[in-house]
Amino acid sequence: MTNTASARRTVEVLVLGLGPSGRSLLSRLTARGVNAIGIDPAPERPWTATYALWSYELPAWLPAGVVAGTDTVSAFARTEHVIADRYVVLDPARLHAALAVDGDRLLAGRVDTVVDPHTVRLADGRHLSADVVVDARGSRLSPAKAQQTAVGVVLPRDRTGAISGSWFMDWRHDNGAPADAPPSFLYVVPVGDDRVLVEETCLVGRPPLGYRELRTRLAARLAHRGVRLSGDEPEEHVRFAVEPEHLSRSGRAGPLVIGARGGIMHPATGYSVAPSLRLADDLAVLIAAGVPADAADLLRSRRRQVVRLLRGAGLATLLRLPPDGVPAFFEAFFRLPPDRQRAYLTGHDQPGGVAAAMAQMVSTLDPRLTALAIGSTVGSTLGSLTRPVVRANRSEPVRRGAERP
Repeated sequence: MTNTASARRTVEVLVLGLGPSGRSLLSRLTARGVNAIGIDPAPERPWTATYALWSYELPAWLPAGVVAGTDTVSAFARTEHVIADRYVVLDPARLHAALAVDGDRLLAGRVDTVVDPHTVRLADGRHLSADVVVDARGSRLSPAKAQQTAVGVVLPRDRTGAISGSWFMDWRHDNGAPADAPPSFLYVVPVGDDRVLVEETCLVGRPPLGYRELRTRLAARLAHRGVRLSGDEPEEHVRFAVEPEHLSRSGRAGPLVIGARGGIMHPATGYSVAPSLRLADDLAVLIAAGVPADAADLLRSRRRQVVRLLRGAGLATLLRLPPDGVPAFFEAFFRLPPDRQRAYLTGHDQPGGVAAAMAQMVSTLDPRLTALAIGSTVGSTLGSLTRPVVRANRSEPVRRGAERP
C-alpha cells in the first residue's frame, strides 16, 4: 500500500466495513490464504447488537459456541401461531471472535471515496488499491429511507412475569398506544442460559417510531403483563435503514457490494446477517479461485434482483397499511405453509417461492388490504424500473446503528 494517488496494487482484496458481512468475508478470505485487508474506522469495535437466524440458516463453518440460545418461537398477529423452525440467537462477542482475522489484516480508517473498481481514497488522503474492492459498509441512515427502530431490555428469565416462551412478533395491543397510532410489536428471545431480551419494535417506518415512544410502550406492555422495570436493566437500541443504496446497473463497473448496502437485507423484516454469513464462504471460494467476475454475477444474478423487487413491493405495502392492517397482514403471513414462510423470509434467490407466498397472502386478505397490496406492488415495480441510477462508488460517511439480522 502507498499514500500516493497512483498506488500500485499490493493486496488482492480490500474489504470496506467490518460489520458481520465484511468481517465474515474477510475471515473466510484469509482462511483460504487470500491477501486481504479490512478497513473500518474502528476495526475491533465490539459487537453488542442482537443477531439471530433460523436454525436451517446457520452456516456449517461457524463453531457451535457462537449460539447464545435457541428456542421454538411463536407469533401473535390476530391469533397465535407456533413457527415450525427453531430460532437461533447468536452471542455477538463470540461471533466476532469466531470470525478470526489477524491484526495485520486490519486497517483503521474511514473511506472517503471509492475512486474506481480497484482504488479507494481514505479520509486522511491515503490511496489504497487492490485487485478486488468489496464494499460492506452498510446502508446509510437517511430520512428518505424506511427504518426499523427498537428499544429493549435484558431481564433474568425469572423476572419475565406473564411473558412465557419466545416471541418472534407479538402484535397484541397492550402497549398503551392509541388504536390509530403506528403499531409496534414485542420481540422476546433468549440471549443466554437465564437471560431474555424483551424488545418493543417498530418494524418499519418513514419516519420510524422514536426511542422515547418505544421505551414508553415497552414499559406499559411489560407492566400490563406483570413486569416492573427498575431502570437499571441493560438496554438495547436499534436503528437502521431497511432500504439499500441505489446501485449502478452498469454491470461490473463498480466494487462488489455486499451485506445491507448491497440489498441483501430483507426490507420487510430487517434481517441481513444470516444471508451475509451464508454468502461469505461462497464469495471467498470464487475470489480465492481468481474468478471475482463470477462473484459479481452471483451477487447480481437476475434471480436475486427479482427477489429484491418483490420484497420491495412487500415493504411498500407495509408502509401504506393502516394501523389495523398490519396485524391482518401478518395473520395472512403466519397462516402460510412453512415452506412458503421460509421462501419469503430467507429465499434470496427463489423468486418463484417468494412470489407464490405473496400471492397466497394477498388472496386471503380482506378486499381493502388486497387492493392496497396490489397497488403497492405495481407502484414499487414501476418505481424500481424508473428510479435514477446512483453509482455504487459514490461514498459518504457511514452512520451506523445497531442491527438485528
